[in-house]
Amino acid sequence: MNSTAIILIAIGALVLGFILAKMLEKFKASQIIKNAEKEVLSIVKEAKLTAETLKKDKILQAKEKFIELKAEHEKVILTRDKKMSDAEKRIKDKEGSLNKEIEKTKRLNKATEEKEADYNYRLEILDKKQSEVDKLHKKQVEILESVSGLSVEDAKIQLIDSLKAEAKTDAMGYIRDTIEEAKLTAEQDARKVILNTIQRVGVEQSIENCVSVFNIESDDVKGRIIGREGRNIRAIEAATGVEIIVDDTPEAIILSCFDPVRREIARLSLHKLVTDGRIHPARIEEVVEKTEKQITQEIIEVGKRTVIDLGIHGLHPELIKTVGRMKFRSSYGQNLLQHSREVANLCGLMAAELGLNVKAAKRAGLLHDIGKVPDTESELPHAILGMQWAEKYGEKPDVCNAIGAHHDEIEMKTMIAPIVQVCDAISGARPGARRQVLDSYIQRLKDLEDLAFGFNGVQKAYAIQAGRELRVLVESEKVSDEQAADLSFSISQKIQTEMTYPGQVKITVIRETRAVNVAK
Repeated sequence: MNSTAIILIAIGALVLGFILAKMLEKFKASQIIKNAEKEVLSIVKEAKLTAETLKKDKILQAKEKFIELKAEHEKVILTRDKKMSDAEKRIKDKEGSLNKEIEKTKRLNKATEEKEADYNYRLEILDKKQSEVDKLHKKQVEILESVSGLSVEDAKIQLIDSLKAEAKTDAMGYIRDTIEEAKLTAEQDARKVILNTIQRVGVEQSIENCVSVFNIESDDVKGRIIGREGRNIRAIEAATGVEIIVDDTPEAIILSCFDPVRREIARLSLHKLVTDGRIHPARIEEVVEKTEKQITQEIIEVGKRTVIDLGIHGLHPELIKTVGRMKFRSSYGQNLLQHSREVANLCGLMAAELGLNVKAAKRAGLLHDIGKVPDTESELPHAILGMQWAEKYGEKPDVCNAIGAHHDEIEMKTMIAPIVQVCDAISGARPGARRQVLDSYIQRLKDLEDLAFGFNGVQKAYAIQAGRELRVLVESEKVSDEQAADLSFSISQKIQTEMTYPGQVKITVIRETRAVNVAK
């Protein structure tokens, strides 16, 4: 075969292969289309089946929901019907009870009308009887007025006045009897305890002033104390705070200061300077400083000696120092340390008489006036200030209460408190123990007499025994014997409530009747 034939055969083979390939592809495409159509049909069929299933499910769910809603609706309707039936039942019951009440009210109204008619009938009868009684009463009053010569109002006033006077007399007598009855045993025992206590204690009374006299051997010393151009005396006054008065008084220099401690420091410093002979500002400051230390030590020693003498133990050092400072203080001219020692002894004796704690009573008696020696100024009463100091330095509550209550600033809570108050009054009220300003003393006596003159029937009034007794003379025509006793009681109560005074005031009312005739 030649090459041309081979080429033609090859070309034919290629064309045939191409035709076959196209036919194969067409066959495959038709197969794919058939398969796709089958798949589409199956999918559509499945979709229809699924749709039918879903439709059935939804119909079932809708039916179930409908049944459920229907059941709930029926339940609501049943509940509403039940409530309506209950309400109808209650309404019927209320109607029945209202009908019963209406019937009952009708019966009551009928009975009330009957009673009202009866009441009106009785009221008419009472009005008639009342008018008859009023006529009889008016007639009797007219008869009594004509017989007695007094009107009704005058008779009422006289009756009320007589009843008032009688009631006041009875009340005064009852009060007086009650007080006397209460005092029968208490006053006897108290008098016994106080007398026994006073009789067992005897003390000296110390009077101090606000000035001290420094004695010198000759008047030449005055010039040395004054110094050149007064520099020495100015240095002394500046160092001690005490006013030095140098006048024409022979062989004497006056030291004036309200603080006894500073006055004592100045006195001792002057004594040392005059004895030594060297008097100049530098020496003055040195001596005053040494003297202050000496006085401080002396205060502590005095405090220790005092508590040892009284048998008091365990006292705080600051309280001991305060007790020592009492030596240089005075109250109404009475030395404070002497007063406190006396009160402590009195408290111990009185506590022993009453069977109480003697040591605690002595302790409270010694410390009761520590508030009068403050290091700094305070607006508190000295009793409250002393109580605060005692609490600060560890004193027991009964002692603190006795200190704070001895002038009634606080309530007394222990038996020691009234003992301290009584013993303080005993020590301060003793004749000569204290000195008062003359003007205030005279004014107090005058106020006592004026108070007595404020009562009806008082003719004369005298304040005697340093104001501890008020003697009242009354007119016998205006004041009876019973009224005299009532007058004494009334004056004592008014003095007690309106005046301030130390100790007690005795009120004596004297009613004197005299019959005078002349023999001729």
